[in-house]
Amino acid sequence: MREIILDTETTGLDPADGHRIVEIACIELHNHLPTGKVFHRYVNPERAMTAEAEAIHGLGDEFLRRHEPFASIAAAFVAFVGDAQIVAHNAAFDLGFINAELKRLELPPFVGPVVDTLDMARKRFPGAPASLDALCRRFAIDLSTRDKHGAKLDCELLAKVYLELVGGRQSALDLGAQAVKAALRAASERPARAPRLYAPSADERASHAALVAKLKAPIWQN
Repeated sequence: MREIILDTETTGLDPADGHRIVEIACIELHNHLPTGKVFHRYVNPERAMTAEAEAIHGLGDEFLRRHEPFASIAAAFVAFVGDAQIVAHNAAFDLGFINAELKRLELPPFVGPVVDTLDMARKRFPGAPASLDALCRRFAIDLSTRDKHGAKLDCELLAKVYLELVGGRQSALDLGAQAVKAALRAASERPARAPRLYAPSADERASHAALVAKLKAPIWQN
């Protein structure tokens, strides 16, 4: 099963207010595990950054002006995602911004399957904090490099959190145990073979008798 871990950073909280994407990252998963294929771009939002947003991700106007606008990366992004299932933390936020960017380019929105890890976490741990930081701490995932939010880093962390939420490690152990049981069962169900009996020839018996005659005080005669 092909899935895409997705995260964005933006100029603000609501695309309806004219806020735009400034960073987008995707990590490809196969059967819940990263394949090594990554899509990552910084994006020129073609508008000023808000101080509140810059304090979260550290991306300023001067840096972002050196990068291409979303229109220049849209085709590559859509091709990378393809028809894979999207996995995101608070998916409505990221997809709201992505679909606003696609609409601006008169491209169709994403309507495929989506997994929201925020919803998963709230259902699994009701009443407990469900932010990405909180889930990383719960699952003992290293947060030492997360000084600020970043789409690529957050995707890497979310991939590890998602594996825990779906029970990936435990499932792998279960599969290993099942394989051992299957091997043992297969061995026990093999048809019994008749023992192979070897009958020595007359020459071999004579040679053996001559060898025994040369032995001095064999132990079976004591």
